[in-house]
Amino acid sequence: MSDATTFNGIGMTSARTRDRLIARLRSGGISNERVLERMRVVPRHLFVDEALASRAYEDTALPIGYGQTISQPYIVALMTQALIGERSDERPLGKVLEIGTGCGYQTAVLAPFARHIFSIERIQPLVERAKANLRALKIDNVSVRYGDGWRGWKSHGPFDGIIVAAAPESIPQAFYEQLADGGRLVIPAGGSRGQHLLCITRDGDAFHERDLGLVSFVPFVEGTG
Repeated sequence: MSDATTFNGIGMTSARTRDRLIARLRSGGISNERVLERMRVVPRHLFVDEALASRAYEDTALPIGYGQTISQPYIVALMTQALIGERSDERPLGKVLEIGTGCGYQTAVLAPFARHIFSIERIQPLVERAKANLRALKIDNVSVRYGDGWRGWKSHGPFDGIIVAAAPESIPQAFYEQLADGGRLVIPAGGSRGQHLLCITRDGDAFHERDLGLVSFVPFVEGTG
C-alpha cells in the first residue's frame, strides 16, 4: 500500500467517510471552517490500532490502550475552536500548552493553529507513539515531554493557550499562573457528579469562564504512569 493510500485512506477511512463526519460536526455547531477542514484532512485512522481503523471516522472516542482514549472528533473540534476563538485572520496562536498528548491526534489537529505546541504526557509508551505519529505527518512544531502535567511547563510559559485532555475535580493553579493575559484555557473539570468543558479567558488578574457543555473525560491525576 502506498504512503498516499495510507494517509488518504480507503473504504471506511475514505474521503467520502470523512466528509460525512465533517457534515455531522457542522450540524453539531462547529462553525470555524479552518477547524472543519483540519478535521477532514488529519488521518485519524493512523492514530488508532489497525483493528479499529474502520471506526476512525465515527464520532466517538476509541481506546488507545493504557486506560486512555482518543477523543471523540466533535470534542476535538469543539476544544480547538474554543481555543483559537473567532480569529479574523489566519495568524496562529503563539505558544500552546497541551496536557495529555495521548496518541497525538488532538496535537495534530491543533498544530497549524499555533507557532509551537508544548505537550506533556504521563504515560511513556504514549509519548513514543505520539512522537512517531507526528513525525509520520511531518508535524515539526511540537515538543512532547514525558512528565506530570499537573504543574504545567513553567519554563516555556506564559502560554497563549492551554488545552487539557483529562478532567480534574478542581483546576490546577499552575494553569492560571501560566496562562498569558488574553489567553484561553480549555479544560474539562468536575468529578463523579458530572464534568463540564470550560473555556477560561484571562483578563489581567481576572478569569472569565464559559461553559461549553457536559463531557466525559478520563480523570486527571497527578504523577506519571
